[in-house]
Amino acid sequence: MKNKSTAKTWHQKHLETFTVGQRIADKTANTIGSWPFIVAQTTLIIIWITINLIALIRHWDPYPFVLLNLLFSVQAAYAAPIIMMSQNRQNERDRHQATEDYETNVRAKEEIEEVQSILSRIENEKLNKILNLLQKVR
Repeated sequence: MKNKSTAKTWHQKHLETFTVGQRIADKTANTIGSWPFIVAQTTLIIIWITINLIALIRHWDPYPFVLLNLLFSVQAAYAAPIIMMSQNRQNERDRHQATEDYETNVRAKEEIEEVQSILSRIENEKLNKILNLLQKVR
């Protein structure tokens, strides 16, 4: 029997198959989809707009903030496919997990049926012994 501390789960085995690009895509998708990223981005946008509206520093992106819109477009152009790659891997993980769960359930069903068969045989043997004892008593 394998030592439980050294046995790898299907998820650990699956993670080991990831390429560097896949790991980067997943980390990027996790970062972009987090509250700290949204708060940080919102803060930077507020600072960007404020500086360009009140002109404390020379206007490098005056209203309607064309450069800011360009930056958002570039971010979206790269973020969308990265997030899609991460979602595709999540779908792959889900399919793999469903397959593993199914195989586990099939094995468990077979083991339960085997135990039921053994218990039934034991019960029949006990009933036969009881019947034999009752016949001897008569």
